[in-house]
Amino acid sequence: MSGPIPPKPAPLRSLVDQVAVITGGGSGIGRALALAFARAGARIVVADVDEAAMAETARGVRALGRAVLAVRTDVSELPQVESLADRAFQSFGAVHLLCNNAGVALSGGLERATRQDWQWAIGVNLWGVIHGLLAFLPRMIAQGPGGHVLNSASMAGLIASQGLGVYNTTKYAVVGLSETLAKDLRPYGIGVTVLCPMGVATRIGEAERTRPAALRNPPGRAQASSVQLIGRTLTAEEVADQALAAIRERELYVITHDEALELLRRRGQRLEAAVKRRTAH
Repeated sequence: MSGPIPPKPAPLRSLVDQVAVITGGGSGIGRALALAFARAGARIVVADVDEAAMAETARGVRALGRAVLAVRTDVSELPQVESLADRAFQSFGAVHLLCNNAGVALSGGLERATRQDWQWAIGVNLWGVIHGLLAFLPRMIAQGPGGHVLNSASMAGLIASQGLGVYNTTKYAVVGLSETLAKDLRPYGIGVTVLCPMGVATRIGEAERTRPAALRNPPGRAQASSVQLIGRTLTAEEVADQALAAIRERELYVITHDEALELLRRRGQRLEAAVKRRTAH
């Protein structure tokens, strides 16, 4: 049997001269994270497939007086993420904060989902996180105690919504991975946070622009209609601030919207009712 799980790492009080790697850092939450970390004193490695957007983030970091490295990276390809890690460690000598943030969204009923839809979404949203862990974690552990991993999931990783089945699948996996990772990394003093926002003002709704040609759907296939999100729409900066606060306190979950509470409560009630029905017989 395994022994008791160590306590979560001590709070992270300072980010000054820490090195933060952010995938999907060209826009949205990724850019907001990069700038928030830079304002807190960190040096930044930003990765994205959109080189123009990535360069804009890098300019923002430099304007804050912080060192920055920009590396074009497709997180669905392990060699590219390994190259990102090599560049980060060669440039700064260490990585303290790993933000597996790159993500894509697509909608439509599961009965209409294509193999290309599954490959694209899983490749970025799930394999992207796994590749980040494979490329960075061994060296983060070897450099000594401390460090933190932020995985960007979604409220769609906790609550299933009709029309978001492919996206739900990837984000549920990221939540489960993160919950286990938090336990696995405690002995090394590395914290884990999983970010679960609802509506955020980003360009993720335009993710099709980054879909590789080989994974595009056949011509003529109707584009799925967008799903109507409930609750408020927060700014990326508001979400990044919440994520930074959670990282500092080594909190596992960031639930960005108060509106999520009732949804989570109802899910818990359905699960509880299922157990009670079974035990009643």
